[in-house]
Amino acid sequence: MSNEIASHINALRKEIPSDVTLVCVSKFHPVEAIREAYEAGERHFGESRVQELKTKIPQLPSDIHWHFIGHLQTNKVRDLLKLKPYLIHSVDSERLLQTIQDEAAKLGIVQDVLLEVHVAKEETKSGFAPEEISNFQYQISHCPNIRIRGLMCMATNTDDEAEIRRCFSTVKELSIVNSQFSILSMGMSDDFRIAIACGSNMVRIGSTIFGERTYH
Repeated sequence: MSNEIASHINALRKEIPSDVTLVCVSKFHPVEAIREAYEAGERHFGESRVQELKTKIPQLPSDIHWHFIGHLQTNKVRDLLKLKPYLIHSVDSERLLQTIQDEAAKLGIVQDVLLEVHVAKEETKSGFAPEEISNFQYQISHCPNIRIRGLMCMATNTDDEAEIRRCFSTVKELSIVNSQFSILSMGMSDDFRIAIACGSNMVRIGSTIFGERTYH
């Protein structure tokens, strides 16, 4: 399997510009698979469950940058922050933002986060409405223990490239509003090429690297 994962990564690297960060989405995949991707040169990995991340961290090299990419419940924030994630991608409400601020202040840390923007047509996807992002100065100034580094989104699940492009372009335009929004986390296995063309500088790719997930 190691050669397979390494070859997948090498193929992706030929398509992803050097200034775009590849986050290998390792959720539900075993530690051995992550180690193989690490040995192929990757350092950024994405997890979506606090407990799974807590289990994996001690088994893997300390220079891995762990990204939290799943829906984050407020009652899990303290446990997550204790794990010192490199970046939380999925801040989707003011309530969650405030909880991260409160818990980060108690721990004496400053946490880097992205604001999740809801641009997809599915109502099941969460995040701030685009118009809310344009007026975010209050939250930024009142959260000294948070660094809002940029924006994250998931495009509509469709084969319609124009619709996917609309989602990513909307978020790209929002990022121009604030100079702090330097990271644009957009694009997954099926749509990362469109995302990069629309200005993404961070892509979250799992199945293309590791194959289909084993849920547990």
